[in-house]
Amino acid sequence: MRDDPKIGAVRARAYTVPTDAPEADGTLSWDRTTLVVVHVEAGGETGLGYSYADASVARLSEATLAPRLTGIPAFDVPRANAVLWGAVRNLGRSGLAATAISALDTALWDLKARLLDTPLASLFGRARDAVEIYGSGGFTSYDDRQLCDQLAAFVERDGCRAAKMKVGSRPERDPARMASAKSAIGDAHLFIDANGAFTPKHAVAVARAAEEFGVAWFEEPVTSDDPAGMASVRAMAPAGMEIAAGEYVYTLDDLHGLLAAGAVDVAQADVTRCGGYSGFLKVAALCEAAHIDLSGHCAPALHLPVAVSAPRFRHLEWFHDHVRIERMLFDGAPVPCDGAITPDPTRPGHGLTLKKRDADAYAV
Repeated sequence: MRDDPKIGAVRARAYTVPTDAPEADGTLSWDRTTLVVVHVEAGGETGLGYSYADASVARLSEATLAPRLTGIPAFDVPRANAVLWGAVRNLGRSGLAATAISALDTALWDLKARLLDTPLASLFGRARDAVEIYGSGGFTSYDDRQLCDQLAAFVERDGCRAAKMKVGSRPERDPARMASAKSAIGDAHLFIDANGAFTPKHAVAVARAAEEFGVAWFEEPVTSDDPAGMASVRAMAPAGMEIAAGEYVYTLDDLHGLLAAGAVDVAQADVTRCGGYSGFLKVAALCEAAHIDLSGHCAPALHLPVAVSAPRFRHLEWFHDHVRIERMLFDGAPVPCDGAITPDPTRPGHGLTLKKRDADAYAV
């Protein structure tokens, strides 16, 4: 390691992986997932980051953002992060720009830890040794057997104490689907996610119907663009049911709006959208100040080192698509044990490396 390594080459590439079956939620259907992987070099080491986003983020990262990073000391991640946010002032911070910055920021932190030859969890400082996960999938495109088999596997194979299913595509079918799902997972908690499919009044009706099946978590009952509507759902939901949202938090202002409205019992954040590890740590501090628990949205392998470090962190989403992709494309993806995942202390950084030969088959 050089005493003061400077950021050199920055590379980005998009990969699109077909799903293993058609998938849908309350507002969208899809049959493939795209992730943009970035590498940042300095001092003979390479940091890796990625975001689940559109392929255009690769060009934004490489052509627009990468030149701003060249020559910045690799240890000065806050300086690099500020440069990246400044570079998108006229592009708009949210959406694609935020996902590009998120991928680059995670790569910068990974690079710093690799230069120091230490795990990222140690660099951040652990608040806990492992992170609880909950199974997530249960797409509305699944028939009842697919739904039950998948959710039961999360509980029986991975040890999850909760499993989440999608609702909202065909609301008239959802009570029967919830009944089947709860039967399949036994004593584990049932979570539901509407992906903003309902109006506030409809969401309240769904919440009250879901109480019969022991639903403990109702995610995005209405769109996150309507914090007041979500707050009204939270006020009228059954006492034992928590309202959660935050996967579309791109900046601290987004989360502040949800908290100020009293919209959530548990906040969510996604390290591939909220500005990377730098943004996630700020989100965690805001949640701690608001006395609100934080849950990680998707991308479990990438979240792991910061999830063990964040205060008031509750659990991490073990999302079917991303678990599958991270195992396919990266060495070092975590393996659940008794419903939790743990950082590998023998691997520097976040411990992930791209399986280039395998990934090339999906390159865009």
